[in-house]
Amino acid sequence: QVQLVESGGGLVQAGGSLRLSCAASGSIYSMNAMGWYRQAPGKQRELVAVLGTGGITNYADAVKGRFTISRANAKNTVYLQMDSLKPEDTAVYYCNAKPQSLSGRYLEVWGQGTLVTVSS
Repeated sequence: QVQLVESGGGLVQAGGSLRLSCAASGSIYSMNAMGWYRQAPGKQRELVAVLGTGGITNYADAVKGRFTISRANAKNTVYLQMDSLKPEDTAVYYCNAKPQSLSGRYLEVWGQGTLVTVSS
């Protein structure tokens, strides 16, 4: 079993910054892609940023140039640095990970979500 623990959400004024963290633990043999999604009220969950093991990143157009995703591979931890935040970035942010378990299974795991609120 693999668990994700997120931290770093909160309330910030427009133009401010926040850094989200997500640490994976449990029966992990190896970690493939890790990333962040978000869901705003009344909207579907959407990709924010994802980072593969080869260092390849993919960002949503809405956050390019403002958000930066990074990983500490040895710690199975992924970060999301969010700068120049806008009110439309307000959402619950979810961590997503694709580990291979010790039993050899390929999994997809979600965090519990952390709320980011950007005031105007």
